[in-house]
Amino acid sequence: MDRRSFMVGTAVGALMLGAKGLAFAQDAEGSAPPLNDFARNETVIVHNPEGVIRNPGWFNIWVNGGGGTSNGLHQLTMDTLWYIDPDGGVPGKSENAIYNALAAEPWQYNDDFTEMTVKLRQGILWSDGVEFTADDVVYTVTKQMETPGMQWSGAFSTQVAEVTAPDPYTVHFTLQAPNSRFHAIFSVRWNAAWIMPKHVFEKVDDVLTFDYNPPLSLGAYTLNSFDPNGTWYIWDKREDWDKTTLGLVGQPTPKHIIYRNNISTDNRLIEMRNGNLDMIHDLSPEGTFSIVKEDPNVHGWFTGFPYAHPDPTLPMAIFNHQKPMFQDKRVRWALALMLDARAMSMASYRGAATLSAISIPPTGTHPRDYHGPLQQFMIDYELDTGTSKVKPYDPTIGQQIADMVRPQFGEDVPTDPEAINKSFGFGWWKQNLQAAEELLTAAGFTKNGNQWMTDTGEPFAFSVQIPQEGVINRLGTIIAQLWSQAGVQASAEVAPDIWDRVGAGDYEVNIGWAVETWGGHPDLSFFLDSYHSEYVVEPGQIQPARNWMRWTNPKLDEIIEKIRGVDFNDPKGLEYGIEFVKLHLEEMPNIPIMSYNVFSVQSNKYWTGWPNIENNYANPVTNWSNGKYIFTQIEPTNA
Repeated sequence: MDRRSFMVGTAVGALMLGAKGLAFAQDAEGSAPPLNDFARNETVIVHNPEGVIRNPGWFNIWVNGGGGTSNGLHQLTMDTLWYIDPDGGVPGKSENAIYNALAAEPWQYNDDFTEMTVKLRQGILWSDGVEFTADDVVYTVTKQMETPGMQWSGAFSTQVAEVTAPDPYTVHFTLQAPNSRFHAIFSVRWNAAWIMPKHVFEKVDDVLTFDYNPPLSLGAYTLNSFDPNGTWYIWDKREDWDKTTLGLVGQPTPKHIIYRNNISTDNRLIEMRNGNLDMIHDLSPEGTFSIVKEDPNVHGWFTGFPYAHPDPTLPMAIFNHQKPMFQDKRVRWALALMLDARAMSMASYRGAATLSAISIPPTGTHPRDYHGPLQQFMIDYELDTGTSKVKPYDPTIGQQIADMVRPQFGEDVPTDPEAINKSFGFGWWKQNLQAAEELLTAAGFTKNGNQWMTDTGEPFAFSVQIPQEGVINRLGTIIAQLWSQAGVQASAEVAPDIWDRVGAGDYEVNIGWAVETWGGHPDLSFFLDSYHSEYVVEPGQIQPARNWMRWTNPKLDEIIEKIRGVDFNDPKGLEYGIEFVKLHLEEMPNIPIMSYNVFSVQSNKYWTGWPNIENNYANPVTNWSNGKYIFTQIEPTNA
């Protein structure tokens, strides 16, 4: 939506009927929300990164019907048993970033993890006044088990043997096999298995075609109205907000929350400067540098450079292990030592990257639990090239990049070593072309002029799949260039269907994230379990969204199975996580590079109290459902 359309208002906009939020589609192009109808000291305006929502009246989040998700639906109206924030969590309201939401306490397993019991909160109401009970949870699970095509039908039907409600506030699960992480299905990190209102859906003939419009809310907000052209949604605070689990954390301060999507990067800057956006999901690095310089009200996660929030995803160079050229770890390590962290940071994020040499994103509690404690191990780590022994880790890389950007950004660049570790990462590998040459030679590779030849006598050549645009596109391009300069025929390939091809194993090297992590908790089970060899299929076959690198390692399977056998909060889980880091370091199955930094910015013009690195109570990225806790901590400035 351009600025002119925004100023025109609702003249060609949506036709709404009352407070129930019913809307009828118009022939007009996208319209702007009626911002003048909402006082700014009562209204927060949020950028939703979803594009135009093709079926804007679809609110049945349990079925993919083309509706929106991050338009406020899963942030403001949905709820489930637990939440895990990628960052620290609101102090005193969460433990190790875990919130007990609809569950009154943590999960309870029996000794062999074949049963899970959940005690529910009492007095939680749906927005129509009906009490939430165990019947809703049982219905949610059984309905999806018996209805293929619903979002969590596969997870429930393959893991649950029986679910019952011994009383209105207790749910008991009998599992098909031991599973100490079954609760993860009901634990929000971005989203999770949301609870359905039994008293609504049990009256529906076909849940797969039911639009659920308007949606009943288990959260603190209900639908006011939406654009039938799919560009904005308005939500109102419930009068009985204290009968929701958000009320256990605090009263949400905004009376109204407006989510706006389909806003170009340039228009996001204009709208925030004009006071028509309070939260922007993401900008380009250059856009962020511009707005924080020009508008003193605007800030990012870091008050200074690099501004961006380290998302709990970790872009890597992902090797397809079913390709013979990548099956020798010496080859993978050689490719890692051909890279220059400084060049990758500058090319992708203009220096605003948070590097990670280990296979865990440097975000949330992970620097405390993994990156920091493992620093000495990394510094002392030796790599045997077959000719010499080298110490490949450089703990000063972050400082070097800080020095590179300081002439442009001056005092905004931190100088304190601890702040540099948080902002730029703890360190990365030294570019060492000599060690890379020794490793490739030991693996049977030879050099013909400046061109490396494989052990079969063929040119060492492969494509590097990258997305069409953005920082990962830039990152993949520079990686391919660095490898080419070192004598490898690596060519960057823009792949519009990149995720489909990765799932099918139709790639050689992909620049992306292997899988996301939990973020704000030391347990690594969410992504480590996905690395198990049981997910690997034959070459050419399509794989689920698991173990995209198709890496098979008995030691890794052993670590994963040990984690499966202990409780989520057992300290042994951290020990096993460190075992994984060291195994990954030894094998280098893919090359961890940096956090997927998101340039989320907020404006203090109308609201203040946003989370940041100094007050990291929540992830500021607007499409995460656990971002709802932000609305209990911010206050109007009365500007």
